[in-house]
Order: sequence, then C-alpha cells, then structure tokens
Amino acid sequence: MADNNKIQLFEDRRIRTAWDEEKEEWYFSVVDVVEVLTGTENPRRYWSDLKRKLKAEGSQLYDEIVQLRMTAEDGKKRFTDAADTEQLLRIIQSIPSPKAEPLKRWLAAVGRARIEETIDPEQAIDRAVEIYLKKGYSEDWIHQRLLTIRIRNDLTAEWQKRGVQKGAEYAILTDEITKAWAGINTRQYKTLKGLKKENLRDNMSDLELVLTMLAEATTTEISKTVKPESFEENQRTARRGGRIAGNARREIEADTGKPVITEKNAAQLNTLVTDMIEDTVGGSGGDEK
Repeated sequence: MADNNKIQLFEDRRIRTAWDEEKEEWYFSVVDVVEVLTGTENPRRYWSDLKRKLKAEGSQLYDEIVQLRMTAEDGKKRFTDAADTEQLLRIIQSIPSPKAEPLKRWLAAVGRARIEETIDPEQAIDRAVEIYLKKGYSEDWIHQRLLTIRIRNDLTAEWQKRGVQKGAEYAILTDEITKAWAGINTRQYKTLKGLKKENLRDNMSDLELVLTMLAEATTTEISKTVKPESFEENQRTARRGGRIAGNARREIEADTGKPVITEKNAAQLNTLVTDMIEDTVGGSGGDEK
C-alpha cells in the first residue's frame, strides 16, 4: 500500500487514498468521504452509526472494510477504515445527502445501462465507441481497439475449452504472452507507461495493439492445433504465440531503428470522480423516461 493524497472526489476537498499494487485497487478513507458528503463535524461518529445501521440491515460490508495507516491532519500515521471503489459506492448509497445524490443518480444510470446491455449487447459496443470518442480517441484507433476485444474473447473462449480457470490463471497466461512478445510482463508494461488502474490496451499505440492482437490470435490458433491438456502445456502454448509476435517486434525495431514499446500513454481525461459523475449524469439526463 502507498499513500496518495492527490485524488479529489468533491470540490477541492482531498480524500486520503492508498493504492494496492498487488490487487491494482484504490482504497479510500471512509471518514473523509463521509465528512465531505455530509458536512458533519464528527464524521467518525457518523460512520460509526452508519456501520451499526448497515449491520442491522444484514449488510456484510463492514466485515470487508480494511484498516490502513493513513496520514492524519497532524501529520501522524494512524489506522483508519478504508474501502475500495465498490464498497465506497455502497456506503454512499446509504448516506442521505444532497451531495451524494449525483452519485446515486449515476449508479442508477449505470445499472439501467447494464440491464439494457444484457438485453441488447450491441448497446455495449455503441456505448464503448461513444466513451472512447469523448476521451479523444480517433475512430480508426477505436475500431482497432474493438477488434482486440474480439480477438481476446476468442482466446479466452479457447482457454475455457482447455480447462483454464478464469482469474489468476488467465492473468498468468496473459503475462506469458506479454513477456514473450514485449519482453516485459503486464505489470512492468503498465509501470513503464505510468499506469495504475487504467487499462493497458487503452494506452497502446496502433503498433502495440497490432502486435498484442498478433500474439493472442496466434496463441489461439496454436492452442486449437495442439490442444493443450494441462496448465503447463497452456503456458508453453502462450509463450509460443507470444514469441511469434516478439519476432515481428524485433524485425520492426531493426528496420525502423525505433522501439515499439514506449512510455507514451493516452491523455488521461476525466481523472476526477466528480468529472466522471457530471459527464455521465449530464449525458443521461435527457434519456430518462
């Protein structure tokens, strides 16, 4: 965990945060959020009362909250309750406050959108294109990015057939592919680009995306041919697919004299949670029925 006091949720008020490198997850000081949303002079008492209320309602949320050492106003580090993004949004839902209302409307809009996408998956694609356009990506890049999603889905479908477990095993095989073509693992790749929670592929150049697709599409085809039965065999298959794209990378670099893997990342727009909420709620307001 590492302190990071640069995240701002509301107005100019700072929320103490910590980044979990292993889980790639932000944690937020609950009392800081409560103070900003409610304006109470005793946020710890408010949070204590809210915890009892949630527990009486049968919520398991408090059991999942972690205690982290964060810097207090006097400069000393003290343990305080911290919640990840999902837990924090659940807490906010239970706070009756005008400042919490935009978040609640945003959560309702997101929930409605997910239900609509379940009924009509094409809407998810349309929304993805719209979001990328708002972030400043070109249409050509967006179409290429969507193609990487399809190729990735083909690969994970093949892994499922071979008995690979979603989650940790997917991550291990992805690392094998990435190391074989890029020379670094996924975490090192994100660190190179200065990323934390951001999606690595959203920060790739056209060439990086193309080679990622080549590595994964090749791995899929090799897997279909050799039909690996064990996880170790799937690892070898992943390395084989990645090496082919790695050979292509090295040839490109030899001919151009330029590295394919760079520190460059996409311009990070809407980094504050408030900006995200304002854009989402403002954009969906006219669609309410």
